[in-house]
Amino acid sequence: MTATPETGKRLLFRNVRVFDGHSGDLLGGDVLIDGDRIAAVSDSPIGDEPGRETIVIDGGNRVLMPGMSDAHVHLVGNANSYVDMVMGSESHIALNGLAEAKNMLHRGFTAVRDMAGDTGSIKSVIDRGLFEGPRIYPSQAALSQTSGHGDFGFVYQCPTAFGGDQSRAEQIGFMRVADGEDQVLAGVREQLKKGASQIKLMVGGGAASMYDPLYTVQFIDKELRAAVNAAADYGTYVATHVYNVTGIRRALAAGVRSIEHGHLADEETIALIAEKEVWLSMQPFALGDHHYPDPDRAEKDREICTGVDHIYDWAKKHGVKTAWGTDLLLEPQIAPRQSEMAARLGDHYTNLESLKMLTSGNAELFRLAGERDPYRQAQFGMIRKGVWADVLLVDGNPLDDLNLLADPGKNLSVIVKNGQVVKNQL
Repeated sequence: MTATPETGKRLLFRNVRVFDGHSGDLLGGDVLIDGDRIAAVSDSPIGDEPGRETIVIDGGNRVLMPGMSDAHVHLVGNANSYVDMVMGSESHIALNGLAEAKNMLHRGFTAVRDMAGDTGSIKSVIDRGLFEGPRIYPSQAALSQTSGHGDFGFVYQCPTAFGGDQSRAEQIGFMRVADGEDQVLAGVREQLKKGASQIKLMVGGGAASMYDPLYTVQFIDKELRAAVNAAADYGTYVATHVYNVTGIRRALAAGVRSIEHGHLADEETIALIAEKEVWLSMQPFALGDHHYPDPDRAEKDREICTGVDHIYDWAKKHGVKTAWGTDLLLEPQIAPRQSEMAARLGDHYTNLESLKMLTSGNAELFRLAGERDPYRQAQFGMIRKGVWADVLLVDGNPLDDLNLLADPGKNLSVIVKNGQVVKNQL
């Protein structure tokens, strides 16, 4: 549940042009927020209500748009360096994550889907209105097999499956190593117990991990199906980290609902994703978004980046339901690149298509959580009566210039989340 703003107050945006999250036709007029919901969108002036305090913001013909969302963040992973994660206390790691949550909100991201990390307490503090931050859809710890993308134990350590100690990534709730159906079931149920709205599994190799080449396929069929069934019993779904063709096809066959990344797929596999109506949660990676100290991981990163153009082209061609995310990790100094990556969508889509993905499109993916959706009382990612009051007032028209989003400090004049003004520089 989200915190409810002080009762009795209304927030009225006058003289704005409204991008509603869907249409490229901007509606000129007023938008009224009452409490934590949008109460009215009108092309004629909305008056005061006797006995009610109304805060009026004159938009000066600026564009009012829904708050943006990021479908693939790591709040604690993005806010902490490798040294922080290894050496810092759990409170140090969590507080850095809380601070980064505020930063994300001030970049205009009013909702995020966290895809690995212990964010339950951060979400609770934000939802109670005690600290600024976006709505969080937590996955809690991501599940990995031994030697998989989420196994950060050292080679000389005995695996947990053989009685060894947990790696640091497991100790802080960032990953959970699970082998076999029983451990996978327990791992999924553990994350649901901790408040996960969806489940994240590592189904192939990745750049950040040291042991697994990109071509590897992780978790066998019965392990994947066990995870999907356990998540379905809680009314939610499984999302899978995977780049390669074999891993994607295995995940699709098991019934996962969201493919995270997919940069090394071929066209036939992208067409299959569309056929099965599964989401593709993509990131417009570019060389330089991540930095790796060793040549092996740097080469994996280069290979991933080369797939971006092809995947977006095929996704558009076959009508794949595509979401947008960033997946920045372990380099807090580059966290503001989140805004640059949002604007980078314009290299692959029209400005309207990009804005829809950043708002109503991502929000549709988030709602796959069903009864596990922590904000299911209303929708977001659009401007219409009855939805959560998460809006941005842009100094300029992002339908004409998507690069406005790359500099939120300058171009986002007002940010409102849950009916509360968190920034107003008019």
